[in-house]
Parts: sequence; structure tokens; C-alpha cells
Amino acid sequence: MSNVFENDSPSNLTEYSVSELSGSIKRTVETAFDQVRVRGEISGYRGPHSSGHAYFALKDDRARIDAVVWKGTFSRLKFRPEEGMEVIATGKVTTFPGSSKYQIVIETLEPAGAGALMALIEERKRRLGAEGLFDQSRKRRLPFMPRVIGVVTSPTGAVIRDILHRISDRFPVHVIVWPVKVQGEGSGEEVANAIRGFNSFEPRGEMPRPDVLIVARGGGSLEDLWSFNDEIVVRAAAESQIPVISAVGHETDWTLIDYAADVRAPTPTGAAEMAVPVKVELEAQTAGLAARLQGCMSRRMDHHRQSLRALIRALPSLDQLLALPRRRFDEAAAGLGRGLELNTINKRGSLERTAAHLRPDVLSNRIAERRQYLNERMTRAERTIERLIDRSKSRVGRADAIFTTLPTRLKTQTARLRDHLTNLSRHADTAVRHQLTRARGELTAQDRMLQSLSYKNVLKRGYAVIRDDENRPVSQAATLSSGMSISIEFADGHVGAVTTEGGPSSSTQRKRTAKPQEERAPPKQGSLF
Repeated sequence: MSNVFENDSPSNLTEYSVSELSGSIKRTVETAFDQVRVRGEISGYRGPHSSGHAYFALKDDRARIDAVVWKGTFSRLKFRPEEGMEVIATGKVTTFPGSSKYQIVIETLEPAGAGALMALIEERKRRLGAEGLFDQSRKRRLPFMPRVIGVVTSPTGAVIRDILHRISDRFPVHVIVWPVKVQGEGSGEEVANAIRGFNSFEPRGEMPRPDVLIVARGGGSLEDLWSFNDEIVVRAAAESQIPVISAVGHETDWTLIDYAADVRAPTPTGAAEMAVPVKVELEAQTAGLAARLQGCMSRRMDHHRQSLRALIRALPSLDQLLALPRRRFDEAAAGLGRGLELNTINKRGSLERTAAHLRPDVLSNRIAERRQYLNERMTRAERTIERLIDRSKSRVGRADAIFTTLPTRLKTQTARLRDHLTNLSRHADTAVRHQLTRARGELTAQDRMLQSLSYKNVLKRGYAVIRDDENRPVSQAATLSSGMSISIEFADGHVGAVTTEGGPSSSTQRKRTAKPQEERAPPKQGSLF
């Protein structure tokens, strides 16, 4: 495994390549720590990687070691890792030669004792309780007499036999069993899926929907009952629309599903007793109530019969009841003949008085009066109609006159408006021409002023403008030095020049170079402005 070089070495130590040394360390570590149990706190856990492997670290207060759970092992873990959870990991220690690191490959993972499990349960209980999953307001009452009962449990254990036996003894009803695993990997998911599956049944579907659910399991250790502390099971029980009875473990065993369920039963048998009443007791109670009802009805009928008899005895006899009406009838019958005679006499007198007023001359006078009244009304109506016709004719005539003269008036008004518009247009043209003439005169005056003030007019009189190399005007000779480049601007262009040393002042120069009168400069010119 080693490689000894032929060249001389300052010592007798064997030389290794990096790969050989890393491989040797890897084999040594894996041989020495082939199977170890490590206790520590999970750190840096972020769930399984996209590849399915889980990477995190185990640490205590003085050291830290990297850990990995391969995909196949992770699916078989009894507990899912959680950040900050203290666990006992079993596996082997290996190295990663690519980065000179060592790590533990975990094969099994379990919480570090019952205390850790209880702490985990308490933390999960606090978190789910804060979400309101354990509130009493969410819990529903159990139906008194369910028609269908759904049971979520193992189909092979003694629990299902106890439940079925207890239900058949108390009140036989239709029981639907959803077989699930109640311990081990994946049992929590199966229980949650069973609860949600029962809730998905249609009320009137082919498979009848249960009126109550029993989630049951026999007793066991905290680890055996751990599936019913799973968060997915608790949420499924809290979300169930069907009332749920939790019957997990014995009376002293408590799991988180007990807090989320609507009712907690101490045992699976107790859950069956809570789900259905006792049929024999119901029948006995119904028979007792029927007997009490029959006796009550008999006593009430006797009481009514006695009361009726007493009322009959208190009523008067038939002759006593009819004596007064019979007497009144006899008196009325005796006076009926005379009353009819008097009534006939009265009616005949009234008829004769009325007929006395019905003479032919009276009727003729009444008819003549009505005819005269009718003729007057007709004459008045004809006059009113004539006046209305005359008034309508006058209105129609006035309207016709207006419509006849309307075109002439419209033409006159249109001509007047056209003349007014022509006058306004003429005035506007005159005002615009005056305004343009005034503006043109002002612009000409401003241009003349600008031309008179321009320095180029001065240049035309024989003057020049001297500028330095930065194109700035020079007004004094003292600002120029010998050898400077200057530009001289005349009226017709620019000329470049270079300065020389300065000479005497202008007065001295005039004295030294006096010229004849005819060669001197012309008299001094006055102000340009």
C-alpha cells in the first residue's frame, strides 16, 4: 500500500501519496468505528435533500460531527429528525477523502430517552394548541343512536374484536373497519388517510358514511403509541367533520390525538360503550315509558269521565230548558194573526197616499218641466261649443299669419347679421394692418439703434480690436508681454501678429519723431457716441 521512492530521504519514514494516505485513514476509521451509538443534538436540519438524502450535524456543548441519512434508510426511520432534537444515532463513522472530513452514516435514529420524547410531545402540544386544534368549541357531540360506525384500527389485533363484540352486545349496528397499521413506519400516515377517507364518503353514497369514528389501539409504551402523536394524525382528527372517539392505549395513556378528538375513551371497549347505547336498557326504558303512558292515559280518561258526569248532573232538565222559549213562542203565535191584519191595513193606507200623487196632469207637468230644462241645457251647450269654435278659429288665423310672415322676418334678420359680420371683419383687418405697421416701425428703430451701437461701425472708421491668444480684447499695453501672439481685427478681416518689447510713451515718441505738418495724424476725433 505504500510507495517507497528510490531517491535518498533525509529520514527513514515511508512516503505516501495524498490518495494513499486518505484511503488508509478511511479504512482505519471505518474499521475502528464500524458500529457506534452517538448521542447529540440535531443541528442544521433542513429536511431531506432533493435526492432524498438528509444532511445535518450532531453536536454537544464541546464538539460537532457531520451526519448523513441515506434515502433508503430515511424512509425506514421510526422518527423524523427535527431541529434541536436530542437523539441517539446508530451507524458507522467514515471519511470523505475529497475534503478531509469525517461523518457518521446513520442507520437508526431514536430520541434520547423518554424525557426527550415527552419534551417533544409537550412542544408539539403547545404549538398545535396555539393553532386552536384543541379548543373545546371545535368539539362536536356524539350522536345518541348512530346507524353506521367507522373504526380505524388494526384488523388483526384484539382491539377490533373487543369493539365489535361490545357493539353487538349493546346495540348491533353497521360497522365499517378501515384497516391500518397502528405502530411502525408509515402508521401515522395510514391513520390520517383513514380518517380523511371516511370523511370523503357521500352521505347517501354506495358506501354509507359513518355517523361516528373510533380510532383505537391497544396499550403499549410511549414509543409504541408514538404514531398517534404524529402531527398529521392530530390535524386529521381536528379537521374531521364526523365526530371522533379516541381510544388509544389504556386509561393512563395519553396521546395528542386524545386532545384533538371530540371524545376520549379510556379503552377501546369504553369507546364502543360511548358510541352506542344498550339496546336492552332502551327496550326496557321504552316499555316502562309505554306502561307509564298507558296508565296515565287511563287515569286521565277516568278523570275526564267523572268530570263529564258531574257537569251532566249540574245541567238543568230538557223541560226546564225549553219552558221559557215555549212560552215566548205561544205568545208570539197568539199575536201573529192580529199583527198581520194591522200590517195589511197600514200598507194599504200608505199605498193609497202614494197613488193620490200619481195623477196624469201631475205627470204631464213633470215631463214638461224636464223637457224645458233639457232644451235649455242643450241651447247653452250649443252656445259654448260655438264660442270654443270661434276662439279656435282666431288662434289658427293668428298662427297662420305668423307662419306666413316668418320667412320674410328670417331673411331680414339674416341680412342684418351678415352686414354686421362684414363690418366686424373689415374693422379686424384694419386693426391687424395697424398693429403690423406699428410692430414693423418698432423693429426698424431697434435695428437702427443696434447698428449705431455696434463696434464694427467704429472699425470702419480706421480703428482695430486687439485680442490675446485666448481671444479676449486687450485694452492696455501693459497686459501684453514680448513674444505673445495676438490677433488684430479690422473692419474687413483679422490679422495675426507677435508682440515685441515696448517703446517709449506716445508723447515722447511724438517729440522724437516730429514730422512735417502735412504728415502728422489728423486732429483728434471726438466721442463716437
